[in-house]
Amino acid sequence: MSSSATAAAPARRQFPFWAQVLVGLAAGVLLGFLARAFTLGWLTETMATVGTIFVQLLRVLVVPLVLTALIVSITQLRKVANAARLAVQTLLWFAITAAVSVVIGIAIGLLTNPGANASIGTEGAAAVATQGSWLDFLKSLVPGNILGLEVSSKATEAAGSIAVSSSLSFNVLQLVVIGIALGAAALAAGEKAGPFVSFAESVLAVAQKLVWWVIRLAPIGSAALIGKAVATYGWNLLAPLGVFTIDVYLGCALVLFGLYPVLLKLNGLSVRRFFAGAWEAIVFAFVSRSSIGTLPLTQSAAIDKLGVPREYASFAVPLGATTKMDGCAAIYPALAAITVAQLFGIQLNLTHYLLIAFVAVVGSAATAGLTGAVVMLTLTLSTLGLPLEGVGLLMAIDPILDMARTATNVAGQALVPAIVAKRNGILDEDVYNGRGSVAETGDRQELAGASA
Repeated sequence: MSSSATAAAPARRQFPFWAQVLVGLAAGVLLGFLARAFTLGWLTETMATVGTIFVQLLRVLVVPLVLTALIVSITQLRKVANAARLAVQTLLWFAITAAVSVVIGIAIGLLTNPGANASIGTEGAAAVATQGSWLDFLKSLVPGNILGLEVSSKATEAAGSIAVSSSLSFNVLQLVVIGIALGAAALAAGEKAGPFVSFAESVLAVAQKLVWWVIRLAPIGSAALIGKAVATYGWNLLAPLGVFTIDVYLGCALVLFGLYPVLLKLNGLSVRRFFAGAWEAIVFAFVSRSSIGTLPLTQSAAIDKLGVPREYASFAVPLGATTKMDGCAAIYPALAAITVAQLFGIQLNLTHYLLIAFVAVVGSAATAGLTGAVVMLTLTLSTLGLPLEGVGLLMAIDPILDMARTATNVAGQALVPAIVAKRNGILDEDVYNGRGSVAETGDRQELAGASA
């Protein structure tokens, strides 16, 4: 075969990344059932270790990724016409989808009575250590230091002696505040902030590359995470809260495949093309249970596959990854609050349901893009005056629920920028509809300008 023929031969079709992740999920489910059926403790421990390492690799990159992404995204707004209007519309659509999602969650809860149909007692219920209230939420907005780092100490007693261990953690909500403040200050400083912005862009590029390398491990990480969940929980633990579990997945499905397609159709966008562009990010979110860990995939999908302008997407997607939580902050707290109230025999009224909707729309930033939604749930329960001990009853199955919640979150984080871009006439519809890449569209525009 000649070299020209070789060059003309079609490239081998690469196995899609989302398919690799699904294969990993299937393998993990199989390994989990084997570990549970044959009591293979070593296999369960191995999967738990591999899954923990995968999640830790994502978490360790959160600080540089979130901080620099917000700084760069805000400074990029100077390149966008009507930036203030775009920002307001983005937040408005975040609120609209959250409001509709929480109504869906409340409606499912009222129709199915998940707490009344649960076969779990409240005798051993205990409040979780991590809790949230409106005062805690407001205090958490004020950073304790420039990186939002927090130090926690734990004392353990063994062999008559007390050992104290300390660990560092970070508050993502504080990181968001710091990133927005630094970005706004750099934007206001103008040209003098050029070196600072260039440094932030360089750090962001390095952090994104590192995250991409971790993301490539997703098929292995997904197998370990789902396998450990199946081996540890199984149906025995899900069964007492079976209706609640089904409700959460049903609510997420209705938002993901019901509400979002309706909004796309109302704005003249193809539903099939949206899911084709965002599917890889949605699948990875399902596995990783982290909106922030999925951020590079979501942003790439919004720009390269959905046609959202880079300057606007660089602002909207990172903001969404930290505050846009239809699964964790709307559907789940609504259903969980109804379940806890029914478990403890507390009757909810219209005021309670309005408060649930208010918390979902206003307090969603409390989830801060990390795995789990404990703070948001305790914030909702404390606002309604419900027993916080109810959280402990739901925590055992939280990882199973969090997969569907996070996938819904990420889909919404890609959806809103596409809708806002379309409504403002800045969406590249050739890219959205699969008629060309971002680079090809740019080449066509340059050729058109040259011919003119």
